[in-house]
This record gives sequence, C-alpha cells and structure tokens, in this order.
Amino acid sequence: MHAALSSFAPALTGTFRTHSFTQSGIADRLGPAGVAALYRGEPAAVRCAVRGHGPLEQLIRLVLLHDAAPAAAFSELFGAATAAGLVECGALRYVDSDTLQLAIDIRPHRFGGVDHWVFSDMDAAMTEHVPGPDHVLGVGAASLSLVQATPTSPVPTLLDLGTGSGVQVLAQHGCAAHITATDVHPRALDFAAATWAGSGVPVEALCGPWFEPVAGRTFDRIVANPPFVVGLPEVGHVYRDSGLNLDGASELVVRQAPKHLNPGGTAVLLAAWVHGAEQSWQQRVASWLPDTGVAAWVIQRDIADPALYVGTWLRDESLDPRSIEAAARTEAWLDHFAQAGVTGIGFGFVAIQRLADDVPSDILCEEMPQHFTDPLGPEIEEYFRRIAWLRDRSAADIAAERYQVRPGVAVENVSVADIEEGMGFRPAALRITRTDGPRWSHEVDTHVHAIVAGLHPHGLPLNEVIELYCAAQGIDAAPVLEAAVGAVVDLLRHGVVLPASLVAVERS
Repeated sequence: MHAALSSFAPALTGTFRTHSFTQSGIADRLGPAGVAALYRGEPAAVRCAVRGHGPLEQLIRLVLLHDAAPAAAFSELFGAATAAGLVECGALRYVDSDTLQLAIDIRPHRFGGVDHWVFSDMDAAMTEHVPGPDHVLGVGAASLSLVQATPTSPVPTLLDLGTGSGVQVLAQHGCAAHITATDVHPRALDFAAATWAGSGVPVEALCGPWFEPVAGRTFDRIVANPPFVVGLPEVGHVYRDSGLNLDGASELVVRQAPKHLNPGGTAVLLAAWVHGAEQSWQQRVASWLPDTGVAAWVIQRDIADPALYVGTWLRDESLDPRSIEAAARTEAWLDHFAQAGVTGIGFGFVAIQRLADDVPSDILCEEMPQHFTDPLGPEIEEYFRRIAWLRDRSAADIAAERYQVRPGVAVENVSVADIEEGMGFRPAALRITRTDGPRWSHEVDTHVHAIVAGLHPHGLPLNEVIELYCAAQGIDAAPVLEAAVGAVVDLLRHGVVLPASLVAVERS
C-alpha cells in the first residue's frame, strides 16, 4: 500500500456519490433482509439481493463483497485512469491476466448527516481473511461508540490520537477549525489520508508513538481509541496491541492527556482496565489521574472475565478457538492474567476536563451498564457543567438553590406479589428515572420523592421545600435536610434535577 491511494480517493468517492453507494442508498437497494445479511457477514445472501447489473448493484458486489470481475468492469465504473491508479497502488489486484479484485475495504458511513467513505485493510466480514500483524482496521463497534461519546460542539483545535483509518476525524469534521491526527503506523496514515481525501477533509497528519508527535502542544479536544487490549507485553496486531503490559496503554494515555489540554479543554478516551482482588478498578483508574487540575468521569460500560476476554480477542483476529494455535495462545494469555491477579477486565470511557492547576481534581468512576441509544457526547459536556456548578458551592449554597426536574423524568412505583398475605401486591421499589440520555435510575424513599416533586425553578428553594414537607409530616427538618441535600447532589450529578440558575444560563 502506498500513500498514492489518497490521490485516487476523490475520484472514487465521486463515483460513489453519483451512484448512491452510501449507507442509505445501499440499505434502500438491499432491503431489510439484505442489510441484515450484510451485517451478519453472509455475502451469498447479499449477492442474491443484488442480481441486477446497474452501477449500484455492481458497486455492492465489487466493493462490499469483493467479487472478482474483468478489468473492463472496473474501468467502466471508476474510469480507466482511476482503475489503473488503484492497480498501481495495490488497492486493486489481478486474480488472473484479465480479472481484478478489490484488495482493500471501502465502507460507506454517515457522520453528522454527511456521507463519508472509510478506507482500510480488508477484514473477514465478507471474505475468508485472517488479519495480519500490520492490519489497519476500518470502522468497528469501539470506533462507533467513541464517535457517539465525543461532543460535537465547536472547538478551535482537535487531536485524534492513534487515528487508524481516520474515522474519528470524519465525525469531528465541521466541529474543529484545525484537526491534528497521529498514528505510529505509517500504513494507517496512508489509509487515513485516503479517507480524508475522499471527503475533502484537511488534516495535519503526524507519524509517531503516543503523544510524541505533539510534544509541547495543547488542544481544545482530544479523542483517542488507543491499542487498549489488555494482555502480554507484545505486539501481535499493531491496531490493538501496544506492547505494554496489561492495561499499560490505557494508563499511558490517561496520564498524559491532561498535559496536552488547553484550560477548559476535554479529552474523551476509550480505555480498558484490569480488576483484581487487591485494588478496586475505581482506585486503579483514579490513580492514573493527577490530584489537582482535572475533572474526570470514568464510565465502565462492560466487564469480562479473563476467559471470555481472551476468546473474544482471538476471534477478533479470525482464530478458531478450537485450533492448536488458539489453544496455546489462550493458555499463555490466561496464565499471564493469573500471575498478575487479574480477575476481570473492564472497558469504557474516560472523559477528562482540564481545570486550573491549583484546583483539587474531581474524579468520579462509576458503572453504566444500562442500555441506551442517545449519544453520550452531549451528556459528557453537560456533566462537566453540572459538576462545575457543584464545585463552587457549599452544602448551604446547594440547599438555598431552586431546582428544576429534568423534562422526561419518570417515577416508577414497583410492586411485587405479596407472598406473606398470599394475595395482592406490596411495594418493592420507588425509582426516579431519566427517559433520555444514559437513562439513569435512582431508588429513593418517599421523603426524597415528595421533596423532588415539590421542586420548581420559579418556586421555593430546596431548604424551604424541605421545611414545608417536614412541617406537614410532623418530623424534624434538620436530619431530612442533610439527607435530602446529599440525595439531590446525586440526582444532579446524573442530570435528573438541574439547578435553576444553571438552566437559565444555558438557555441564555
């Protein structure tokens, strides 16, 4: 693969646009069953859905399914000069003297309402293929999750650390005035250059490991999908293995990201961390961050036991878990985990905001296992605004504030069959739940429920709502006030209730 691929990318994507070779165009042509077969990796079923001979059908077969075809077919579709250039740079290869086959992946995606195409190495989705050590990954589930978790508000500068095939840059195009992307892998930068050229995205691309290419520089936003696979200190596949022991790659990026942020700037990182008996995962990840100068929200989305984790990544490289090679790799990997006391591997996001150097760090590590579909990026930005509001206020200040219950919040009264009575139902749980964003849910008692129900942005402050409630119930207000302020802080961190003054500022 040569950097010259980027020279032909604009002509290719021009052809794709002309013939609706886009996510929506392909979905319309394949229909629901064909799209499902495509995502299941069943090329024969997709091929049956596109038996026609129009340009879109040919593109689906030649580009998505990697079908071989006469050289004339590629010349007719792409133009003779472009087809010849693709052969020259290795993107098209001869199967025999007059038959060509696409040797790379070009997949359509849509970010921010704009059609793009991502250039990468061929994977095993549509062809029998085992990724090699220098494989350049296309758009995987982790990449898409990071796209959803990254804010899209305008910023002057952005760094995409470990850009790979350039996916995050596409998602941030239009958000950042100047984009810098780095990667240690020259082949990845070649593919990324083609990805960006095909979409007309200007990028400052730098080759080198970790933050070395941007030493001494700072940015307003950093996004990173590093080689975070937890394992032995070796590099089997450059896109996922760092050569650092266990979760060393995640630790390195989390530790170094804050010093490359401008004041108020944010970083959103994919990361993985080990679980062990001697230290909680929360303590482990928090120890990677400085004691002053940052606010951080560490979100664990999933956890895997060592055997499941190893099996998942062996399948990722198209190894049959029943093979002799996979058995040997599994044993070595699991032995390494056992020796290190690893009981599980967590995976998720680390969001960091740069504060003033003398401000004590505010670090929250929590699990977010619930299913949700809304993008996490807006929630991360709002989270930093909410905790900034909290950071400047005492318990008395919080009690004296007026609050608004977030629109869409629901109250769940859960009852279960009353076994003791043998009939009817008895209360089991009372929850206040968001129906948007991450859909946080908090179990509360009847006191907190009633107090939250009495909140109004133009009504009484929290302490007066509590006093009225306690007077009506004939109970002492002092202990209720202390407990209620703590409960409101928890609800505020998750955006269930919002300070009226903060809402007013955001609306203005």
